[in-house]
Amino acid sequence: MERLTAEFFERSPLVCARELIGAKFLWRGCEGRIVETEAYAAEGDEACHTFFRPGARAFVASHPPGTAYVYLNYGVHWLFNVLVHGPQGSGFVLFRALEPLAGMERMMERRGKAKMRDLCSGPGKLTRALGIDGGAHGCQFLDGESTGIVTGAPQTVISSFRIGISRAQDLPWRFHEDANVYVSR
Repeated sequence: MERLTAEFFERSPLVCARELIGAKFLWRGCEGRIVETEAYAAEGDEACHTFFRPGARAFVASHPPGTAYVYLNYGVHWLFNVLVHGPQGSGFVLFRALEPLAGMERMMERRGKAKMRDLCSGPGKLTRALGIDGGAHGCQFLDGESTGIVTGAPQTVISSFRIGISRAQDLPWRFHEDANVYVSR
């Protein structure tokens, strides 16, 4: 297994979102296998922050691929995305769910949950379990000492419509591992 570098994110958000399924996400003593993602296009995607937030457009223009884009959703949950810059366009990959692999005691304490299934089965749940907040926004985490993404075994990946959004719901840009119990829904 090898660490992913920024070059991995120099492709389309759709390709990156699909190919991240099965990879391992490392974050400061915790680890989880990525089992669900969603892709967002920086241009023309009404569900992407860049569609209505000038600050998000500035972020895309001023940061390299592989940078963490972390934001507070509805004032409640931090959500973790990775910036993508490819020849077909820029965008983000949202991490929607992880299968916990290491650091579960810390995750359980942060989430106040004892069932493994409840720890990271949603984008807000996984950031809370891993201790990710707005301080991670803009960080170059891929080559960090205790952060990064490591390649994993190929998985059977299902594509479906994005969920939890009110715009551009008809795009099949959600990817998840087939029959994995840690997927959000």
